[in-house]
Amino acid sequence: MQFASIRLITDDVDRMVEFYERATGRTAKRFTDDFAEFRTATGALALASVRTVRALGARAPRPAANESVIIEFLVDDVDREYDRLRPLGIEFVTEPTTQPWGNRSLLFKDPDGNLVNFFAPVSPEAEQRLLGAE
Repeated sequence: MQFASIRLITDDVDRMVEFYERATGRTAKRFTDDFAEFRTATGALALASVRTVRALGARAPRPAANESVIIEFLVDDVDREYDRLRPLGIEFVTEPTTQPWGNRSLLFKDPDGNLVNFFAPVSPEAEQRLLGAE
């Protein structure tokens, strides 16, 4: 089994695409007006309209209702990313902080209120975890 993607359901795909293009510096691949994707070497962040899940009825995911998931991106330099993002009007939850487990981390919110973490390992132990070394 291989992890493939996280899909965010939103009322406004265009707004979310614009946000993630600015935040990540990558261009989304638009498949339809209702679906876009940011693909990386290790998986993808997909953005989909509520129209894509209507068939689920009352069990369909609700946009802007996430309170338990953090979308994480590995970056080269958290502080440099913070400096780049600050002029964009992003809602930051934390400034760059070194966590006890050895990652430098920056938390902010996307337009639907989902938490996003830009992080980089800064200790040898965190680097080993990232590489899957024992």
